[in-house]
Amino acid sequence: MRDTSQRTAPSGHVAIVTGANQGIGAATAKALAARGVAVLCTYLRLPHAPENGGGDAAPGRYDSDRAASGEAVAEEIRRAGGSAEAHEADLSDPEVPARLFDIAEERLGPVDILVNNASGWVQDSFTPDPEDRFGRPLRPVTAETWARQFAVDARAPALLIGEFARRHRARGAGWGRIVGLTSGAELGFPGEVSYGAAKAAQTDYTMSAAAELADLGITANVVHPPVTDTGWVTDEVRQFVASSPALFHVAEPDEVAEVIAFLVSDAAALVSGNVLTLR
Repeated sequence: MRDTSQRTAPSGHVAIVTGANQGIGAATAKALAARGVAVLCTYLRLPHAPENGGGDAAPGRYDSDRAASGEAVAEEIRRAGGSAEAHEADLSDPEVPARLFDIAEERLGPVDILVNNASGWVQDSFTPDPEDRFGRPLRPVTAETWARQFAVDARAPALLIGEFARRHRARGAGWGRIVGLTSGAELGFPGEVSYGAAKAAQTDYTMSAAAELADLGITANVVHPPVTDTGWVTDEVRQFVASSPALFHVAEPDEVAEVIAFLVSDAAALVSGNVLTLR
């Protein structure tokens, strides 16, 4: 028998959360479900590879979490009395965004919340250095690293936002929420240059959505998390954060998820077109 001790009344909202098998995505899916939102948890299992941040420089949990199925997250939500489905999808395929909306509509209902969390993270650089300050391997910028990064972190969010807006308009809906995740700073993202550039592109798409879709009742914001322990944070990273004048602390995924949950709530109806930098 399913445990209903944490059951919440359905909100009537349906969310797609990408990259929801671990880290901030998984935490966000659970936070939204706890508020009565039905969630499609999309994910892509990634095998261990040096460019995925594995090896001696990062805890093994990072690799194992990224290789996990999103079904465990969906099942945890269902055990708590929520509504969730999991679907594995490679966002580098431009046909996938529309398919995800089809799946969500068929299994859960019309989507009115979109959280663009997934990343095709590649650590590439213009320097000849073989690794970064934390011992993680660097790769030179190539057409392949650029394409892999931009396909997932820029093109996929753009297509997902476009599909969201098209279907929202077609059914005459008047309420919607879009949240993207970004990283980097004004001077780019040294050591992760394609990642930073792709996230900047996603931010621009999301800000454009805030302006263009406002008359449809859609808000769009971007969250810039602090260093977040999704399994890759080592003692050396914590020491670096502690000594930095610009970084305040290492966050947990649940902390970031709470901010995202606020942004997709009715209480945030007047919050749109912002990049929220979390400290």
